[in-house]
Amino acid sequence: MPVDVALTEPFAIAGGAPPFAHNVFVRVELTSGEVRYGEAAPFTAVSGETQSSTLAAIRSCAPALVGAPVEDLRALRPVMPQAPAARCALETALSELPEISGQKALETDITIPAGTVEHAVAAAHRAAARGFATVKLKAGAAGWETDARRVQAVHAAEPSLRLIVDANCGYTLAEARRFLGALGDATLDLFEQPVPPEALADLRALTAEAPICADESVRTPDDARRVADLGVAAINVKLMKCGVLDAEQVIATAKDAGIPCMIGGMIETPLSMWYSARLAAADPALFRHVDLDTPLFMPPDVVTSPLTYDGPTLTLTSGRPDAGRWFPAGPA
Repeated sequence: MPVDVALTEPFAIAGGAPPFAHNVFVRVELTSGEVRYGEAAPFTAVSGETQSSTLAAIRSCAPALVGAPVEDLRALRPVMPQAPAARCALETALSELPEISGQKALETDITIPAGTVEHAVAAAHRAAARGFATVKLKAGAAGWETDARRVQAVHAAEPSLRLIVDANCGYTLAEARRFLGALGDATLDLFEQPVPPEALADLRALTAEAPICADESVRTPDDARRVADLGVAAINVKLMKCGVLDAEQVIATAKDAGIPCMIGGMIETPLSMWYSARLAAADPALFRHVDLDTPLFMPPDVVTSPLTYDGPTLTLTSGRPDAGRWFPAGPA
């Protein structure tokens, strides 16, 4: 089922500024009669996937799932190797997770999309007023000089906020260095994916100058093994760029290498962010950074979910999310 969710403001990054989340919801009925839901959140600027390509991928493999054991999720990767968001939708719907007892709470950052200095300062004031301790400034869209001014202005306006800057591959090595050199007394908790995914030597070079978080450079377990040797400060784990089962291998590699993780996502509703929150809540010592904020850019009633938001606090209770209102006539 294609689902278009209007955002409260365009989610501007180095590769574009979509005003909608063009996602896909899936409905899966088990032989027991239990109905489950999953979400694919393709982000073309990051992965090249689109809503239509994701929908096609899901529909193409659906016949093979009829009557298949729910545990046989590995079979999805060979038939959808280039569609991790589509795999994610099905894997989250079909995967079994242990029930949690009581409630689990996480604290997320909040994103300041790419824009002007004035926009960044206003967003920082709003974030601080709502109780957020960390903001993630999207960078790489307007040039390193503007980005440095934005970071400096946010730090001056709300000096208690911790700062993450995410360039989404928008800089060259030289530009990233100029940006870091222009920050003045503003310090970064993380500098996320400043250079293109394949520029691993540049990523390694920057680890001596800033705490680097690898994101787009890690889309497969093999990528994680390569990045583990670079000296990065963190790896951003996103189910939508890996699929669930590959993401679990990425997490295991990071843990074995002693590298902290960020749990992040594309432009997702709580239908899929619920699963990411479960992963982070299961190992808070590993997931030191939580970036599960995109539902805060959406209407609050998109789906019914055991993941709820109150400012920066995410509360996770038992049960699975319900997107039944999007499927009035059953599967689509």
